[in-house]
Amino acid sequence: MTQTIVESKTKTAVIGFDQPFCVIGERINPTGRKKLAAELEAGDFSTVESDAIAQVEAGATVLDINAGVVYNSNPDPNQTEPPLMRKVVELVQGLVDVPLCIDSSVPGALEAGLETCEGRPLLNSVTGEEERLEAILPLVKKYNVPVVAISNDDTGISEDPDVRFAVAKKIVERAADFGIPAHDIVVDPLVMPIGAMGTAGQQVFTLVRKLREELGVNTTCGASNISFGLPNRHGINNAFLPMAMGAGMTSAIMNPVALPVKQADKDAKRAEIEAAGIVLPEDMDDETFCQLFGLGSTKPRPGKEMEAIRAANFLTNNDPHGGAWIKFNKAPPKPGEEAGGRGGRAGARRRRRA
Repeated sequence: MTQTIVESKTKTAVIGFDQPFCVIGERINPTGRKKLAAELEAGDFSTVESDAIAQVEAGATVLDINAGVVYNSNPDPNQTEPPLMRKVVELVQGLVDVPLCIDSSVPGALEAGLETCEGRPLLNSVTGEEERLEAILPLVKKYNVPVVAISNDDTGISEDPDVRFAVAKKIVERAADFGIPAHDIVVDPLVMPIGAMGTAGQQVFTLVRKLREELGVNTTCGASNISFGLPNRHGINNAFLPMAMGAGMTSAIMNPVALPVKQADKDAKRAEIEAAGIVLPEDMDDETFCQLFGLGSTKPRPGKEMEAIRAANFLTNNDPHGGAWIKFNKAPPKPGEEAGGRGGRAGARRRRRA
């Protein structure tokens, strides 16, 4: 069985056909996040810190690190991104002990991340474009790391799955020329939005099977791409991920965290309840309110996608005896019972008999 090994200083994550699905947390990425981009340019890493911790607590086994901020003061990422990548990698690996995925379109930033990272990170990414192959594959060989191979080339992204397979095959063959084994290639077959292409899901499932059977490589994807532009994206993602796993996909770059309920949503729900004439207890806290009215939680927690992945791990026998599933669904201890253990349970029995 093909296994791709990714390591931190003390922990190992194995991406493989016979392994639990590898969740690569995507949150440390300023793309499309104006607030985070502004913070990073200002030297404020508070969101990076909270995102790193929340993703690991939600179940991410690897964290993607992207420092692609276009500075207002200096628009040249070749100058600004490498030192920022070093800083973010140092910060994150000082906070959490999981393997990292170094993610950038700037070769200098990739090498800065590789130089700074402890262990054996995943490199994200190489494409079939000639310039990219010549720039990235030597780094992969030099640092002996696995790499994400994205199935597009100089002609762009093809809607034809056979073309995307051919690009993936080309990357695997070119990597072999550098002495890079197929087990260190994690192919992203490129997930198209189902709202724009009705066969997008079927294409991915077919491609993943073919990549596994003919090239023997592990696979990944940007999981949320499948639901782009559609309502209830979580519902689509929740169905897509187990289906992709069933087809043989072994990892995904995704958000494992259900974000806290926004204050505006809480205020709107309270106004709705008041308008209906419902009187709530004055001492009801926000967390109880959110849980009671189905808003979610005031704290970051594992998202529904993580629930679907854990269930699929169990159903594919990659969670022997369901230990991880049972642990995930175990109710948190009530106040005063946090110590747990045999003594705590015995104490509870004595109180009931009294």
